Amino acid sequence: MTIGSATENGPIVIETRDELIYMLSEAAALEHMVMCGYLFTSFTLKDRDDEGLSPAQSEAVKRWDSAISGVAIQEMLHLALVNNLLTSIGAAPYFARPNFPHPGRYFAPEVQLALLPFGERALRHFLYLERPDSADVQDAPGFDLLSAAVPNTVGDEIVPEAQSYSTVGDLYRGIENGFVHMTRKLGESRLFVGSARTQATQRYFGWPELVTITDLASSKRAIETIITEGEGARGHWENAHFGKFYRVLNEYLEFKREDPRFEPARPAIPACVRPSFDMRKMAKITDPFTAGVSNLFNANYELALQLLCRFFMHTETTGTELQTLSGSAVGTMVQVLRPLGKLLTRLPVGEYHHGQTAGPSFEMYRKEYLLPHKEAAWILLHERAAEQAAYCRDLADRAPGDLGLSSVGTDIEKLAAVLEPHALAGRRAIESG
Repeated sequence: MTIGSATENGPIVIETRDELIYMLSEAAALEHMVMCGYLFTSFTLKDRDDEGLSPAQSEAVKRWDSAISGVAIQEMLHLALVNNLLTSIGAAPYFARPNFPHPGRYFAPEVQLALLPFGERALRHFLYLERPDSADVQDAPGFDLLSAAVPNTVGDEIVPEAQSYSTVGDLYRGIENGFVHMTRKLGESRLFVGSARTQATQRYFGWPELVTITDLASSKRAIETIITEGEGARGHWENAHFGKFYRVLNEYLEFKREDPRFEPARPAIPACVRPSFDMRKMAKITDPFTAGVSNLFNANYELALQLLCRFFMHTETTGTELQTLSGSAVGTMVQVLRPLGKLLTRLPVGEYHHGQTAGPSFEMYRKEYLLPHKEAAWILLHERAAEQAAYCRDLADRAPGDLGLSSVGTDIEKLAAVLEPHALAGRRAIESG
């Protein structure tokens, strides 16, 4: 089928600020989950000399890893832009999301998300998620629609409701139309009531595309960045996410034709230590050491979310403190989560999953990660980093060989050291009353 600019159930309708916040929050959760999915796939790719790849295959795998992780980084940018859009209209940042595997009950029915190892199925699923409106792209096997799309609202509801959309671009065009309508309805000064100071900018995260949103024009620029980087400008998707995945898929299939035994990914499956009610279909890790690494990964993932939430929710925070929050969040993702995620895909799940390794679960232990009080927030952030550094040192001592945990532990210790002066200042402020 050919995908249109709106679903068969009508375009997205946004008549109130609350509905705009609701749809932006859904977009934030979607960007968050898509980012985790791309990171998982990137982590599963082989990167060691002893994993049976020829030099040509190894170089190709490095290219694919770079392409997929690069897209994941841009999804981080999109998540930041969506939170800028939220804060620009007076709402709180949104980093909540459902746990994986997601069966298509949180977003529109066409949007289903899973953690997949690198391969044809993962790449075809990514192409479906990032497809332009005009593309006739089918989802990968195993992602059949579980329900029909619900009719979209007509605009007279007092409570915001879920709405249907065909593609991610369709969702953002609906949100953009909502910004246009609400600007006409309220006026720019009444709609954009949030502080520009609480938004993410190039100064703190390095992306020149991170615009401060203060009016309709800047909100449109942010949304256009997201749409263009994902599906491409209309008719031109070659350099967008869709085009990047298309090239990786074609190159991968060519390598498989040349050597059917070629396997660039480890046999990783998403696995968790304590399958909760919303993760009951995920494999349970029974290997004790693997469970420890998985717990450490998720604890640091939670810390990164706390740092980001604190950045967007700051009050009376200096530029130096904001730089600490943004730098620590990015450092945690690059220097801690990536090596731990790659390590997990080399470790066994346990006795009931012979031959399979444990990909990270990106588990959400709670729905919100806000630390609202400045002095206490710094104390909690430092305390948590110090605890994780100690836990990582213990894991390194128990590791069956050199797995790189000592280096990860050193990076967590550096993070704790950066946070410590702020925690001490917070404690002094509390004690002085």
